[in-house]
Amino acid sequence: MKRIIILGVLLIAGILLFSYKKEKIVFDEYSRLSNVLIQLGDKKALHYIDKIDTNLAHKGEEIVIKGRTIAPNGKKSKLQSKYFTCVDCHNVVAEDPNLRKSDPEARLKMAVEKNIPFLSATTFYGMVNREHWYNDDYQVKYGDLVKPAKDTLKNAIHLCTVECSQGRAFEDWEMEAVMHYFNRIGYKLKDLKLSASDYKKLNTYKENQKNEALIKWLKSYYLQYSPATFLDPLPWDKRGYGKNGNAENGKLIYEKSCMHCHATGRVTNFTLDQDKIDLGYLKKTMRTDKHSALYNIVRKGTYALPGYRPYMPNYTLERLSHQQLEDLAAYINSN
Repeated sequence: MKRIIILGVLLIAGILLFSYKKEKIVFDEYSRLSNVLIQLGDKKALHYIDKIDTNLAHKGEEIVIKGRTIAPNGKKSKLQSKYFTCVDCHNVVAEDPNLRKSDPEARLKMAVEKNIPFLSATTFYGMVNREHWYNDDYQVKYGDLVKPAKDTLKNAIHLCTVECSQGRAFEDWEMEAVMHYFNRIGYKLKDLKLSASDYKKLNTYKENQKNEALIKWLKSYYLQYSPATFLDPLPWDKRGYGKNGNAENGKLIYEKSCMHCHATGRVTNFTLDQDKIDLGYLKKTMRTDKHSALYNIVRKGTYALPGYRPYMPNYTLERLSHQQLEDLAAYINSN
């Protein structure tokens, strides 16, 4: 009898031990979203990198932030563009508190909290987790150039390096380095702000098969692309000139957006400061039909010109709301 009891205890212990080993506590908040989706059975993206090379990712980061790095020959690489670096228009950190929508009001608040610029182009953070690039009205702006870039990240980057930055295409080693960097700053599960029950649900996946419901559910936590709606300048009778704007918010936009490019030493020779002369000029021209007037320039931007290639990108509705434009007008008119 005693032997039977001992054998029973050992059997139960073995079952428990086996169950413990089979328990799938695989995903946690630091898991790369790309890896999770692949393990759920989703298709690997063309730009996906399994093992991120730290050295290559560092070189990619330098290219994105400084425009150059140390080339394979040990010398400094040529500047990708004489006129821009990637971070003139793009952040490299999370900028949206809710990844399910593009909300410029929430983004400005987060920019203040994190002390990052409030920019016209979307962040590179999580870029590898999108499925489309150059969306909506960018297809109208760039026409046939968008066709190869819309659904392939490397082609989208190529379009940006040549057209947007007015520079040269990446060499193969540069593109590889940037891909390693972008994969490094892809979303982690913690960016989706999943609950404890969400993690429990996620870890119920079935191995070696496509968990379509879980994939669809997980992708519902973030946008698959960055929406872009181009706007004409507001009609004259719709312009409030800051009458209904918040000057304090306008000051934040001026500092974190306008001054990001227009400060001394930045990408343009049209420099601005917060003195009465510069703000006075913006105030004086605001009610004119000049292309450089506030309501016109923000929505239409400018184009590169022979002999002067830097240009101002336009702000889409998703990157700057009508109210924020009124806030900016209110700040300028308050000086």
